[in-house]
Amino acid sequence: MKMWSGRFRQPLDPDFERWQRSFGFDRPLLQYELAASGAHARALKNAGVLSSDELIGILQGLEQIGERATASQSFLDDAEAEDVHHFVEKRLVALIGEVGYKLHSGRSRNEQIATDLRLYVRAAIDQLRQELAELCGVIADRAEQAAEAAMPAYTHLQKAEPVLVGHWLLAYVEMFLRDAERMADCRKRLNVCPLGSGAVAGATLPLDRALMANNLGFDGVTANSIDATSDRDFAIEFVNALSMLAGHLSRWAEEMILFSTQEYGFVVLPEAYSTGSSAMPQKKNPDLLELVRGKCGRLVGNATALMVTVKGLPLAYNKDLQETQQPLFDAAETLTQMLPLVTGWMKAVEFHLDIMQQATQSGFINAWAAATYLVKRGVPSRLAHERIGKAVKLCLERNCELHELPLDELQKLSPDFGEDFYQSLTLASVLAMHDVPGGTAPARVRQAIVVSRKKIEALREEVHAHA
Repeated sequence: MKMWSGRFRQPLDPDFERWQRSFGFDRPLLQYELAASGAHARALKNAGVLSSDELIGILQGLEQIGERATASQSFLDDAEAEDVHHFVEKRLVALIGEVGYKLHSGRSRNEQIATDLRLYVRAAIDQLRQELAELCGVIADRAEQAAEAAMPAYTHLQKAEPVLVGHWLLAYVEMFLRDAERMADCRKRLNVCPLGSGAVAGATLPLDRALMANNLGFDGVTANSIDATSDRDFAIEFVNALSMLAGHLSRWAEEMILFSTQEYGFVVLPEAYSTGSSAMPQKKNPDLLELVRGKCGRLVGNATALMVTVKGLPLAYNKDLQETQQPLFDAAETLTQMLPLVTGWMKAVEFHLDIMQQATQSGFINAWAAATYLVKRGVPSRLAHERIGKAVKLCLERNCELHELPLDELQKLSPDFGEDFYQSLTLASVLAMHDVPGGTAPARVRQAIVVSRKKIEALREEVHAHA
């Protein structure tokens, strides 16, 4: 029996009836539908709609549905269920009889789906933040293991300055921690309960909304029934946050792909996360990295789909909102599957620290340090920049590096050059020069690792508190 069929005289067109169902894709909401239904049943008991025995029967029936769904995927096979709400009602009535129909007293599917989706997103946020904590922890470990090994940093994909390998890796920790913070912000805003909003105007029974919200772990109740039943801001915000996370992962993947090429040689691709070529026996391809990079487009597409779907919708609920579910589920599932694999890759990857450090010995990446040497001797910054630029030009003509220019040649460019200039060009000196908070001086990077670990542990504790 349909949940709405009473006023209809003709059956639905069979093709349309199949086409408009959502149970084929809204099954991920089942556990949340069962939880919300249990909270509603308790509120019905308090409102005098259900007897104690009826409440017990409904709660036991909901529990059985959850257990059977977990035990057997075939239990979810239902050619008639219109959506997850209809499925639960059908199964409940089959288990406990017509008293199961009482469960829908005073509520609407509009508030049910709004509640289920909030519960789904909240759980996804907690899981993803836990996965981000694990990933950041592994990256921090690799940063610490790199010790004082250095590598070139790049701007415009050209060698810029030397940095510690750990400093480079910690840049990704900062990105991913911001992603975790964005999801935490989203969680705060979504964690209000729509139950009791009815179809649009509020429940028709004196339901204790605060009790239902408390039972489900919400911080409070939604303030307006019209907004509550049509709001998908939380889904849009969540998927937009995931698209930013995907963008960070894509940037990470792109760098690892570049650095794994023979031209760089900084990274050795883990065989457990790579494949070969069907034609070229020598190939080892960065498949995990390429898929991470490729899925970024998919995540951005999901965020765009959500925005376009709700654009221009009149208040309150419209069935267009059914189309917000699949992009949401796909985005959450894609990142939930991806992050543990990225963490595994980061554990397994090998860095050629010797090659990375050797790459800091050429390309004039100590040029700014050279200019700073002159600045410290009173030469105006712009003039120092010009004179080191001329020194670089001279090196290019002679096919040498700055430290290979004779002092007398340097002093023709500026009398401020002295014998100690060459010491200022050493890798250790150049790294130590960046001795500011957030800089790549070894002591600063060691401090940054400690601070990062504290942030990661705080993230873990926050997730654990919500468990």
